[in-house]
Amino acid sequence: MKKRGRGIACMWYPVGFTGSANPSAATVIVNEDGTATLLTGTVEIGQGSLTVLGQIAAEELGLASDDVTVVSADTDVTPMDTGPIASRTTYVTGNAVQIAASQAKEILFETAASMLGVTVTPEHLEACAREIRVIGFPEKSLPIAKVARQSLSILGRPVMSTASYNPKTVPLDTEAGQGKPFNTYVYATQIAEVEVETDTGKVDVLRIVAAHDCGTPVNPALVEGQIEGGICTGIGFALTEEIVFQDGVQINPRLSDYVIPTALDMPKVEAIIVDNYDPTGPFGAKGVGEPTLVPTAPAILNAIYDAVGVRLYSLPATPEKVLKAIREQREKKVDYTS
Repeated sequence: MKKRGRGIACMWYPVGFTGSANPSAATVIVNEDGTATLLTGTVEIGQGSLTVLGQIAAEELGLASDDVTVVSADTDVTPMDTGPIASRTTYVTGNAVQIAASQAKEILFETAASMLGVTVTPEHLEACAREIRVIGFPEKSLPIAKVARQSLSILGRPVMSTASYNPKTVPLDTEAGQGKPFNTYVYATQIAEVEVETDTGKVDVLRIVAAHDCGTPVNPALVEGQIEGGICTGIGFALTEEIVFQDGVQINPRLSDYVIPTALDMPKVEAIIVDNYDPTGPFGAKGVGEPTLVPTAPAILNAIYDAVGVRLYSLPATPEKVLKAIREQREKKVDYTS
């Protein structure tokens, strides 16, 4: 017999290190042809961070994403970055990128103001569509490329800036339990629907609805991809992945024995991106990385309970464990006095 159940789990997750410094730095250069170069020490590990950082620089400078070349993780030329850990890259490194791009933009504004006339000041200008424009008068504008050339060749001032960002935290007072360990948090709720085979204990995840507050989504497609990838990892954590030791030796060191989910194991996923502007993040962004897998396993375990009425406190919830729990529950319900 197969029984279905649904379970829900919520989580909050901090961005960055706990009450300690974890700075990032970035350098932004606007070239004479109107393109830009972004130098960052962070590392791309498949999460799409370099795309997001390039978008942040482009948005601040009024350029297209394709106009920005990102140079990363080269210790000879790139500035320091604490690394793509603690779900911090979009928030911490992104802030450094936005600050550096904003400072470079101020150089463009100062140069453009002198080119446009004495009545125009940097406060009157905006960067948009590869141009420096007078706010409210888009017809009065200059190409960013022309302004960058003027700044370098005539004024002798390259359009470039380096900036850093470190989240504002307060170390924890271990005696009083006070402090501010993180500058921002992300939140999520996931609902899982499962089917449990009562004769074998096999659990199939049919559907997961995942709502994640990641601040402003800089790249919604990448956010959805992160949510789906985190759920895949969470399903493995909940149902299959287990390191088994015997006499101090791991006996399942290969992927043929250590079972991870594949695309064929993925359920239907409905990703809901909660756009919640964070004033401390770059364009309101926070992050979405590791938190995507946090609610998955508890949501699945709650769904198993809803389906067959058993609580599991040991992961993964293998068919053997689920079946054992079902049988123990049945034995408790037997009335031996009748």
